[in-house]
Amino acid sequence: MKFLGIIPARYASTRFPAKPLAMLGGKTVIQRVYEQVVGVLDDAYVATDDERIEKAVKAFGGKVVMTSVNHKSGTDRCYEACRKVGGDFDVVVNIQGDEPFIQHSQLTAIKACFDDASTQIATLVKPFTPENGIAALENPNSPKVVLNKNMNALYFSRSVIPYLRGVEKEEWLTKHTFYKHIGLYAYRVEVLKEITSLPQSSLELAESLEQLRWLENGYTIKAGITQVETIGIDTPEDLEKAELFLKGLHQ
Repeated sequence: MKFLGIIPARYASTRFPAKPLAMLGGKTVIQRVYEQVVGVLDDAYVATDDERIEKAVKAFGGKVVMTSVNHKSGTDRCYEACRKVGGDFDVVVNIQGDEPFIQHSQLTAIKACFDDASTQIATLVKPFTPENGIAALENPNSPKVVLNKNMNALYFSRSVIPYLRGVEKEEWLTKHTFYKHIGLYAYRVEVLKEITSLPQSSLELAESLEQLRWLENGYTIKAGITQVETIGIDTPEDLEKAELFLKGLHQ
Protein backbone atom coordinates (compact mmCIF):
# COMPACT_ATOMS: atom_id res chain seq x y z
CA MET A 1 0.00 0.00 0.00
CA LYS A 2 1.13 3.55 -0.68
CA PHE A 3 0.74 6.22 2.00
CA LEU A 4 0.61 9.97 1.30
CA GLY A 5 1.22 12.34 4.21
CA ILE A 6 -0.58 15.70 4.11
CA ILE A 7 0.24 18.36 6.71
CA PRO A 8 -2.47 21.08 6.71
CA ALA A 9 -0.98 24.41 7.81
CA ARG A 10 -2.99 27.63 8.14
CA TYR A 11 -1.49 31.06 8.76
CA ALA A 12 -4.57 32.64 10.33
CA SER A 13 -4.96 30.65 13.56
CA THR A 14 -7.16 32.53 16.07
CA ARG A 15 -5.20 31.56 19.17
CA PHE A 16 -1.74 31.73 17.59
CA PRO A 17 -1.45 33.59 14.24
CA ALA A 18 1.50 32.54 12.03
CA LYS A 19 2.00 29.45 14.22
CA PRO A 20 3.54 27.24 11.47
CA LEU A 21 6.29 29.84 10.99
CA ALA A 22 7.07 30.21 14.71
CA MET A 23 10.66 29.26 15.52
CA LEU A 24 11.34 26.18 17.65
CA GLY A 25 14.96 25.33 18.33
CA GLY A 26 16.24 27.19 15.28
CA LYS A 27 13.69 25.75 12.81
CA THR A 28 10.09 26.65 12.03
CA VAL A 29 7.36 24.49 13.58
CA ILE A 30 6.24 23.37 10.12
CA GLN A 31 9.78 22.27 9.17
CA ARG A 32 10.00 20.16 12.33
CA VAL A 33 6.67 18.46 11.57
CA TYR A 34 7.70 17.83 7.96
CA GLU A 35 11.06 16.34 8.92
CA GLN A 36 9.38 13.94 11.37
CA VAL A 37 7.13 12.61 8.60
CA VAL A 38 9.47 12.36 5.60
CA GLY A 39 10.87 8.88 5.16
CA VAL A 40 8.15 7.10 7.15
CA LEU A 41 5.47 7.60 4.49
CA ASP A 42 5.85 7.18 0.73
CA ASP A 43 5.53 10.93 0.15
CA ALA A 44 4.56 14.02 2.12
CA TYR A 45 3.33 17.54 1.37
CA VAL A 46 2.43 20.61 3.40
CA ALA A 47 -1.04 21.87 2.37
CA THR A 48 -1.45 25.59 2.97
CA ASP A 49 -3.54 28.58 1.95
CA ASP A 50 -0.80 31.14 2.53
CA GLU A 51 2.13 32.14 0.31
CA ARG A 52 4.36 32.88 3.32
CA ILE A 53 4.08 29.26 4.45
CA GLU A 54 4.55 28.05 0.87
CA LYS A 55 7.76 30.10 0.60
CA ALA A 56 9.07 28.85 3.96
CA VAL A 57 8.49 25.18 3.05
CA LYS A 58 10.24 25.58 -0.30
CA ALA A 59 13.13 27.32 1.46
CA PHE A 60 13.91 24.22 3.55
CA GLY A 61 13.45 21.92 0.55
CA GLY A 62 10.00 20.59 1.45
CA LYS A 63 7.08 19.79 -0.84
CA VAL A 64 4.06 22.08 -0.63
CA VAL A 65 0.68 22.40 -2.31
CA MET A 66 -1.52 25.51 -2.27
CA THR A 67 -5.15 24.98 -1.26
CA SER A 68 -8.31 27.08 -0.89
CA VAL A 69 -8.71 29.62 1.93
CA ASN A 70 -12.33 28.49 2.39
CA HIS A 71 -11.84 25.07 4.00
CA LYS A 72 -13.60 24.59 7.33
CA SER A 73 -11.44 21.63 8.41
CA GLY A 74 -8.07 20.02 7.91
CA THR A 75 -9.87 17.01 6.39
CA ASP A 76 -11.26 19.14 3.57
CA ARG A 77 -7.83 20.66 2.98
CA CYS A 78 -6.33 17.16 2.89
CA TYR A 79 -8.71 16.03 0.19
CA GLU A 80 -8.02 19.03 -2.05
CA ALA A 81 -4.27 18.51 -1.57
CA CYS A 82 -4.61 14.80 -2.33
CA ARG A 83 -6.40 15.59 -5.61
CA LYS A 84 -3.76 18.14 -6.59
CA VAL A 85 -0.84 15.84 -5.77
CA GLY A 86 -2.37 12.96 -7.73
CA GLY A 87 -0.50 9.66 -7.90
CA ASP A 88 -1.68 6.16 -7.04
CA PHE A 89 -1.86 6.47 -3.25
CA ASP A 90 -4.12 4.13 -1.27
CA VAL A 91 -4.19 6.01 2.04
CA VAL A 92 -3.89 9.68 3.03
CA VAL A 93 -2.44 10.43 6.47
CA ASN A 94 -3.53 13.76 7.95
CA ILE A 95 -0.76 15.09 10.20
CA GLN A 96 -1.48 18.15 12.34
CA GLY A 97 0.78 21.05 11.35
CA ASP A 98 1.34 21.90 15.02
CA GLU A 99 2.74 18.51 16.16
CA PRO A 100 6.53 18.96 15.82
CA PHE A 101 7.28 15.89 17.95
CA ILE A 102 5.14 13.34 16.11
CA GLN A 103 7.03 10.05 16.32
CA HIS A 104 7.89 7.47 13.68
CA SER A 105 6.29 4.83 15.92
CA GLN A 106 2.98 6.72 15.80
CA LEU A 107 2.99 6.88 12.01
CA THR A 108 3.91 3.20 11.85
CA ALA A 109 1.04 2.36 14.24
CA ILE A 110 -1.52 4.20 12.11
CA LYS A 111 -0.21 2.54 8.94
CA ALA A 112 -0.57 -0.88 10.60
CA CYS A 113 -4.33 -0.26 11.05
CA PHE A 114 -4.67 -0.77 7.29
CA ASP A 115 -3.31 -4.32 7.51
CA ASP A 116 -7.00 -5.00 8.14
CA ALA A 117 -8.62 -4.71 4.70
CA SER A 118 -11.89 -3.48 6.24
CA THR A 119 -10.30 -0.37 7.80
CA GLN A 120 -11.82 2.80 6.33
CA ILE A 121 -10.42 5.46 8.68
CA ALA A 122 -7.71 5.09 11.34
CA THR A 123 -6.60 7.18 14.29
CA LEU A 124 -4.52 6.78 17.46
CA VAL A 125 -5.35 6.53 21.14
CA LYS A 126 -3.18 6.63 24.25
CA PRO A 127 -4.16 5.04 27.56
CA PHE A 128 -4.54 7.46 30.46
CA THR A 129 -2.46 6.38 33.45
CA PRO A 130 -3.08 6.94 37.17
CA GLU A 131 -0.05 9.28 37.09
CA ASN A 132 -1.95 11.56 34.70
CA GLY A 133 -4.45 12.29 37.46
CA ILE A 134 -8.19 12.82 37.35
CA ALA A 135 -7.84 16.45 36.14
CA ALA A 136 -6.22 15.24 32.89
CA LEU A 137 -9.04 12.73 32.39
CA GLU A 138 -11.70 15.40 32.96
CA ASN A 139 -10.06 18.00 30.68
CA PRO A 140 -12.65 18.75 27.93
CA ASN A 141 -9.86 19.79 25.54
CA SER A 142 -8.60 16.21 25.63
CA PRO A 143 -11.24 14.05 23.91
CA LYS A 144 -11.81 10.51 25.16
CA VAL A 145 -12.78 7.47 23.08
CA VAL A 146 -14.31 4.08 23.84
CA LEU A 147 -13.43 1.11 21.64
CA ASN A 148 -15.06 -2.20 20.79
CA LYS A 149 -13.23 -5.56 20.85
CA ASN A 150 -12.08 -5.03 17.24
CA MET A 151 -10.40 -1.73 18.20
CA ASN A 152 -13.02 0.29 16.36
CA ALA A 153 -14.25 3.52 17.97
CA LEU A 154 -17.72 3.39 19.49
CA TYR A 155 -17.81 7.06 20.49
CA PHE A 156 -15.61 10.10 21.10
CA SER A 157 -16.46 12.66 23.77
CA ARG A 158 -15.10 15.63 25.66
CA SER A 159 -16.81 14.11 28.71
CA VAL A 160 -15.27 11.21 30.61
CA ILE A 161 -16.50 7.96 29.02
CA PRO A 162 -17.39 5.47 30.32
CA TYR A 163 -18.82 6.62 33.65
CA LEU A 164 -17.81 4.18 36.40
CA ARG A 165 -20.91 3.65 38.49
CA GLY A 166 -20.37 2.90 42.16
CA VAL A 167 -16.66 3.75 42.04
CA GLU A 168 -15.14 6.81 43.70
CA LYS A 169 -13.89 9.19 41.02
CA GLU A 170 -10.39 9.24 42.52
CA GLU A 171 -10.17 5.48 41.83
CA TRP A 172 -11.39 5.56 38.22
CA LEU A 173 -7.95 5.47 36.62
CA THR A 174 -6.98 2.39 38.62
CA LYS A 175 -10.20 0.49 37.85
CA HIS A 176 -10.54 0.99 34.08
CA THR A 177 -8.39 1.81 31.03
CA PHE A 178 -9.56 5.15 29.63
CA TYR A 179 -8.28 6.20 26.21
CA LYS A 180 -7.18 9.67 25.17
CA HIS A 181 -7.67 10.49 21.51
CA ILE A 182 -4.56 11.55 19.60
CA GLY A 183 -5.57 13.71 16.62
CA LEU A 184 -3.74 11.86 13.86
CA TYR A 185 -5.98 10.46 11.11
CA ALA A 186 -5.55 8.28 8.04
CA TYR A 187 -8.21 7.56 5.40
CA ARG A 188 -8.49 5.37 2.34
CA VAL A 189 -8.56 7.80 -0.58
CA GLU A 190 -12.11 6.88 -1.68
CA VAL A 191 -13.38 7.24 1.92
CA LEU A 192 -11.73 10.66 2.24
CA LYS A 193 -13.61 11.75 -0.87
CA GLU A 194 -16.92 10.55 0.60
CA ILE A 195 -16.59 12.05 4.09
CA THR A 196 -15.68 15.52 2.80
CA SER A 197 -19.10 15.74 1.12
CA LEU A 198 -21.05 14.93 4.31
CA PRO A 199 -22.99 17.75 6.02
CA GLN A 200 -22.20 18.50 9.66
CA SER A 201 -24.03 16.17 12.05
CA SER A 202 -25.85 16.80 15.32
CA LEU A 203 -23.31 15.00 17.51
CA GLU A 204 -20.43 16.77 15.78
CA LEU A 205 -22.05 20.14 16.44
CA ALA A 206 -22.79 19.20 20.06
CA GLU A 207 -19.23 18.11 20.94
CA SER A 208 -17.33 20.07 18.26
CA LEU A 209 -15.59 16.85 17.18
CA GLU A 210 -15.49 16.25 13.42
CA GLN A 211 -14.97 12.49 13.72
CA LEU A 212 -18.49 12.10 15.17
CA ARG A 213 -19.85 13.07 11.74
CA TRP A 214 -18.16 9.99 10.28
CA LEU A 215 -19.46 7.67 12.99
CA GLU A 216 -22.98 9.06 12.66
CA ASN A 217 -22.86 8.30 8.95
CA GLY A 218 -21.86 4.68 9.53
CA TYR A 219 -18.11 4.80 8.86
CA THR A 220 -15.78 2.78 11.08
CA ILE A 221 -12.72 4.32 12.73
CA LYS A 222 -9.98 1.85 13.66
CA ALA A 223 -7.72 2.84 16.57
CA GLY A 224 -4.04 2.07 16.94
CA ILE A 225 -2.49 2.38 20.40
CA THR A 226 0.49 4.61 21.13
CA GLN A 227 2.30 5.10 24.43
CA VAL A 228 3.90 8.33 23.19
CA GLU A 229 2.65 11.66 24.53
CA THR A 230 2.65 14.38 21.90
CA ILE A 231 3.04 18.09 22.51
CA GLY A 232 0.71 20.04 20.26
CA ILE A 233 1.20 23.78 19.89
CA ASP A 234 -2.03 25.74 20.18
CA THR A 235 -0.77 28.86 21.96
CA PRO A 236 2.47 30.85 22.44
CA GLU A 237 2.67 29.27 25.92
CA ASP A 238 2.68 25.80 24.31
CA LEU A 239 5.62 26.92 22.17
CA GLU A 240 7.57 27.78 25.32
CA LYS A 241 6.83 24.32 26.73
CA ALA A 242 7.96 22.77 23.43
CA GLU A 243 11.25 24.68 23.61
CA LEU A 244 11.88 23.24 27.09
CA PHE A 245 10.96 19.76 25.87
CA LEU A 246 13.35 20.08 22.92
CA LYS A 247 16.18 21.21 25.18
CA GLY A 248 15.52 18.17 27.39
CA LEU A 249 15.86 15.87 24.37
CA HIS A 250 19.28 17.29 23.50
CA GLN A 251 20.77 17.30 27.00
